[in-house]
Amino acid sequence: MSVWLLAPGQGFLMANRIPPDVKKPVGIWIRVSTEDQARGEGPEHHEKRARCYAEARNWEVVQVYRLEAVSGKSVIQHSEAKRMLKDVRDGRINALIFSKLARLARNTKELLEFADIFRELNADLVSLQESIDTSTPAGRLFYTMIAAMAQWEREEIVDRVKASIGIRAKLGKPLGGPASFGYCWKDKKLVPDPQEAPIRKLIYDLFIEHRRKKTVAHLLNKAGHRTRNGSRFSDTTVGRLLLDPTAKGMFRTYYTQKTGKGWKAKPESEWIWNKVEPIVSEELWEQCNKILADRLQKRRRPGKRPVHLFAGLTFCGCGHKMYVPSNSPKYICWGCRNKIPVVDLEAIFYEQLKNFFLSPEQISEHLNTADRNIAEKEEVLTVLRNEQVKVQHEIDRVYRLYSDGQISADGFGRFYKPLEERRAQLDLQVPELQAEIDVRKINHLSGDRILTEAKDLYGKWPSLNRDEKQRIVESLTDKIVIGKDGIDISLCYLPSSEELTKEQRGLSGSSRQPA
Repeated sequence: MSVWLLAPGQGFLMANRIPPDVKKPVGIWIRVSTEDQARGEGPEHHEKRARCYAEARNWEVVQVYRLEAVSGKSVIQHSEAKRMLKDVRDGRINALIFSKLARLARNTKELLEFADIFRELNADLVSLQESIDTSTPAGRLFYTMIAAMAQWEREEIVDRVKASIGIRAKLGKPLGGPASFGYCWKDKKLVPDPQEAPIRKLIYDLFIEHRRKKTVAHLLNKAGHRTRNGSRFSDTTVGRLLLDPTAKGMFRTYYTQKTGKGWKAKPESEWIWNKVEPIVSEELWEQCNKILADRLQKRRRPGKRPVHLFAGLTFCGCGHKMYVPSNSPKYICWGCRNKIPVVDLEAIFYEQLKNFFLSPEQISEHLNTADRNIAEKEEVLTVLRNEQVKVQHEIDRVYRLYSDGQISADGFGRFYKPLEERRAQLDLQVPELQAEIDVRKINHLSGDRILTEAKDLYGKWPSLNRDEKQRIVESLTDKIVIGKDGIDISLCYLPSSEELTKEQRGLSGSSRQPA
């Protein structure tokens, strides 16, 4: 069995479903403050830095969004912001690079909104100043923190709204949303709708006669009746209306609550009831609902389909995906009939976690070396920036001398030309070096995060529930290939095996870097 350790930039490709041979399309967000311009960092500097970062990541810059002289207090309604969000939704870009979070938006609410949109669309945000790249494991923590902040803000709003909802519900006042079919709100009271109420009553009469929801829907549609939005009636709509107690004169409010998986009913003790004018008698409503309840009790419900840990990640050596049929406990290739038991594959993966880091000591040394390299690069960057200031000072001095007539035009040219050439070189070198530092910092944070969080993963694995194991598998695993002679488990990992010491390759003959 062999383990492939992916080089930086390869692990996130699968998360965004971009084939490895296709460059990731990204956009650059340029909004420069007056402070940046005072430091000599104009839009061109920030664009160059972002382009260098994208080039280092082997990404393709396809769009640049410019917001010159735009305040950061509110940008989400700006035309460039709308264009950027449309490009993300349409899949034209899969990531947005910007110099720092404050340049994306100073407004915390809008920053949360941007992050929420990008997370939902499986797109990445890259802030160079804060070393945040959500395509990396450490960067994805940013989404987690942002989601927590957004959730807190939503809960604050919900708590304020909840304080008044209960009172409004007890008073029978509308809480928002449309009235049940057959009713309408009039002077803030729920009353039968003259046009819809007869149709609502007809539904109960037809169901008592035919006892089939689909038959009732067919007869309603055949008679030309339609739902409130003009759609044809379905058996689902008929069933929902039959179950709604509003028709018998009992308007039920404040009885559901939103959960992570949708809406669910609250305990009946928390429901709030208000009497309204009935459309059908209570006896008719009870008869229809007893029929529905008896039928539901007799119906045999199918068991929940199992979700296997390595679904979508397991491939046969012949290239086909492997699936677990409902009647088999094995991953099976429908092409060549290659198979492996589900329990065996999980056991192999579990054992492989023990070797995930190869050598924690060597990786720790790698991370320490990365720290030193970053510090050295930052020292060089400081020297180059200081030289930028000096060269600009010299250019200004030569120009003043020429303006004052203290040097001739020929003398001005001799002094000015080499200074101008050096300034042009520095204008290229500084953002390129800054981008290199950005890449190193973000990769270093990702590797450090993995080392910290997953050291004891092997020991915790047996006690984790299915959902927790699923998240770990999706985060760590790029691909599993079941061959005739062995199994290749390709793990997404930073730093890459190529960056580890030369002797480690000799010690671990089974580890290899994918071509």
